[in-house]
Amino acid sequence: MTGPSTSMPVAGVVPAARQAEAQADLLVRNAKVFTGDPARPEARAVAIRDGRVAALGDDHDLAHLVGPGTRVVDALGRRVIPGLNDSHLHVIRGGLNYVLELRWDGVRSLRHALAMLREQAGRTPKGQWIRVVGGWTAEQFAERRMPTVAELNAAAPDTPVFVLHLYQSALMNRAAVRAAGFTRDTPDPRGGQIVRGRDGEPTGVLLAAPSALILYSTLAKAPALDEADKRTSTRHFLRELNRFGLTSAVDAAGGFQNFPDNYATVVDLAGAGELSLRIAYHLFPQTAGQELADLKRWTEMVKPGDGDEWLRLNGAGENLTWAAADFENFSEPRPELAAGYEAEFEQAVRLLMENGWGFRLHATYDETIRRDLAVFEKLAADGLFPGDNRWLFDHAETVSAASLDRIAALGGALSVQNRMSFQGTAFRDRYGAEAAAHAPPVGAMLDRGLTVAAGTDATRVSSYNPWVALHWLVTGRTVGGTALCPAGNLISRETALGLYTRGGARLTGEQDVKGRLREGCYGDLAILSDDFLTVPEAAIPDIESVLTVVGGRIVYASAEYEGLDEAVPPVSPQWSPVAHFGGYQGGARQASLVAEAVAESEQQRRWRVARGSAPETPPPFIDPCFAH
Repeated sequence: MTGPSTSMPVAGVVPAARQAEAQADLLVRNAKVFTGDPARPEARAVAIRDGRVAALGDDHDLAHLVGPGTRVVDALGRRVIPGLNDSHLHVIRGGLNYVLELRWDGVRSLRHALAMLREQAGRTPKGQWIRVVGGWTAEQFAERRMPTVAELNAAAPDTPVFVLHLYQSALMNRAAVRAAGFTRDTPDPRGGQIVRGRDGEPTGVLLAAPSALILYSTLAKAPALDEADKRTSTRHFLRELNRFGLTSAVDAAGGFQNFPDNYATVVDLAGAGELSLRIAYHLFPQTAGQELADLKRWTEMVKPGDGDEWLRLNGAGENLTWAAADFENFSEPRPELAAGYEAEFEQAVRLLMENGWGFRLHATYDETIRRDLAVFEKLAADGLFPGDNRWLFDHAETVSAASLDRIAALGGALSVQNRMSFQGTAFRDRYGAEAAAHAPPVGAMLDRGLTVAAGTDATRVSSYNPWVALHWLVTGRTVGGTALCPAGNLISRETALGLYTRGGARLTGEQDVKGRLREGCYGDLAILSDDFLTVPEAAIPDIESVLTVVGGRIVYASAEYEGLDEAVPPVSPQWSPVAHFGGYQGGARQASLVAEAVAESEQQRRWRVARGSAPETPPPFIDPCFAH
């Protein structure tokens, strides 16, 4: 019996006697489709052919596109959205390390986090480290505190453990201190501190003061994967991103990501047709003092747009020169950038603009943005601004209204991330509630007609889960539930989706083919576990995709669709934390552990009160690391 290839029983869909070229490769029906296209904001079905959207409409409108080779997916009335696009994600670097990392993203109790660490210590081979690298904060735990070095030592007495906490600090057990080679004679690096005890020995606490270089350079001492495992690791990381409905990302490069060496894995995967996420990437000079030489060499090697719809160069940044970069450690005072950095910075910007390169700039504070804009305005006299090259500021938590006007006049854009989800309390405590209420001022950016895109800045600070970021955009709350933004400074769910779809496409010049579901656009979409547009606010971070499609390919499938997605090789090495725990820790199991952790934490607090070692009234949330 011949008929359409279906992934769900579909009654009443009969293949029409039409030529094969008119058939859809994939038809998603019985859906609530949010298209992101003002000309047709809603639909019930989407047909994809040759990797692009062929048609939208009601189920009966598209029935004629079903043929013998069509895969028909019944969305069961679920919400369908255009594929999400993280406009600032360290996806290339994250992929090279993913299977080595124990992810505390989404873990809701410190008790459970330490249990994971203890279990992983039992399977990690000699010579390897346990790495907890970003995506969590103490506020997310029921206990409302960080682990202690003593707890790390107890959980893993012999296996090196490195726990990164935001851009602020890292905790290391005794074995990791030894493995990193830290002794009482090791000097503090510039901008960082090795905390020491009364005996002068390292305690296992590293502080960014304010530079995170000490944290990242220490992490770099841990063993790396071989080339084959880097490939597998990257495929599993991309699959993990697909799990949340991500179909595209703009890689912001970053420290310890050298071009072309550290890009070889994604280039290889792209050549083999094995990417499940579209990546537009940037190039970031790594060595202070040779930034201009690197940028000049790259402009002679490659140009923006090189590649294809799966992997393409987008420009330079997020640093152009090291001296022009501020630091986003909100537990430390705002850094004062060196006087006179503008001369070298101007040369870098001129070189890029004259060679047709766009760029992105890490800039947390308005003080940095104003100085950079002065350079651009000087170059505008030579006709370089506004120009045809795309450029933007990243982060911009404290950007002022006057600076936004100047950015608009110079043809710039902005990419905002939910770093305040994880660092918002520290920001508020340092700069005040009024400043935190507008950090960053997304509404003011949109009111000026600026291109604004959203992302996470994962993986070393925020989680890569885009729904945590979308929750922050529409609620203004941290992962611990602290309200930072009043209602007047929030945006609607539809607007937030636009920042996570069309916004990112504009930053890469793909707005005509990406970021919405309409005829001719890429066939990138996600069927959601819960309807983002109607689900209670508190449930937004728990949303996942049950089926993710990129270019007509089913790259992730769960729930009723499990098994329909493309196969990936097993996680390697076998002792990988990801092989046992997976990535983001969500779902019912996490929720069931919270009550236990809360009860145990309260029991311990009462015991300390009875002994006179704790106040009767609990103090406000304090990160113990900040007290050093």
